[in-house]
Amino acid sequence: MQAELIKRATELMEDGTVNRVLGWQKGQFVYDITPAVFTSVEDLKENFVYNAFCGDNLSKYLRAESEKEGKVLVFLKPCDTYSFNQLLTEYKIHRENVYVIGIECNGKTSGEDLKKKGIEGILDVEENGDELTVRTIYGDEKVSLKDVESYRCATCKSRKHVAYDELIGEDGDILDSHRFDQVEEIEKMSAEERFNFWRGEFSRCIRCNACRNVCPACTCEKCVFDNYDSGLYNKAAENTFEEQCFHIIRAYHVAGRCTDCGECSRVCPEHIPLHLLNRKFIKDYDALYGDFMAGAEVGQMSPVVDFTMDNDAEPSVVQKGGAE
Repeated sequence: MQAELIKRATELMEDGTVNRVLGWQKGQFVYDITPAVFTSVEDLKENFVYNAFCGDNLSKYLRAESEKEGKVLVFLKPCDTYSFNQLLTEYKIHRENVYVIGIECNGKTSGEDLKKKGIEGILDVEENGDELTVRTIYGDEKVSLKDVESYRCATCKSRKHVAYDELIGEDGDILDSHRFDQVEEIEKMSAEERFNFWRGEFSRCIRCNACRNVCPACTCEKCVFDNYDSGLYNKAAENTFEEQCFHIIRAYHVAGRCTDCGECSRVCPEHIPLHLLNRKFIKDYDALYGDFMAGAEVGQMSPVVDFTMDNDAEPSVVQKGGAE
């Protein structure tokens, strides 16, 4: 698909539809993919990549790119389009300055996911449908993408695009991925067990802010965690309360706006399952208000900010229309 994306992006740049492209380029290693903006056809043809490692959600970068002169082309996977719609709902993106190409996605992997399967010394990866040929310093290994796909892809909510100007590849469906199974396992724990579980996870946090910086729902010009006078200034946690406070406050901040893209867990260097906090909120929203997915439609408001007399939930309400 990479050649097809480059070809279409080149056509749109050459006919003046767009003046730059937001996509991916290879880093130091083949699996070290990073978002990039290409401002020339030459740069695009030489450095643009699209492969099984392009898991980055590009929607957040449109916060800044759509402010610039001209129109930017962006490639969005199905899960990314939910974030795109949510950012439009919050007036964070200038839609008229963005040309969206939706691209088919059948799951992504990462260098770490391959290493978990014992594949080391990775030099290159060749894709053939759902099969990967991994070239290593020890020889070639063939593996199914399904066997090495990232957890967030294995529990993906949807492979159906909810926004695009044109589509490359096939559109998928909304999935029954059992993404709340792990949340339910934590819910079955006692209060003390849950506290100890999360205390153990949060204790590994090094306050790098990667989760906040990558999150499409975190777009504030000035974050409370960067305010020195807040007592929560961006620094290493001084005590257990502070290390827990950061993630709990952030989870509440994105509640009702999180599209469950899983970027927070993907970039965490300490492998804290931050997406489970967000999925807990999403699961509760579904129970209290009926099925709700942030970003499914532009302009769709979170139930907690869209009050109606017959659709409000008090703490005693266990599900929509129900009581204790």
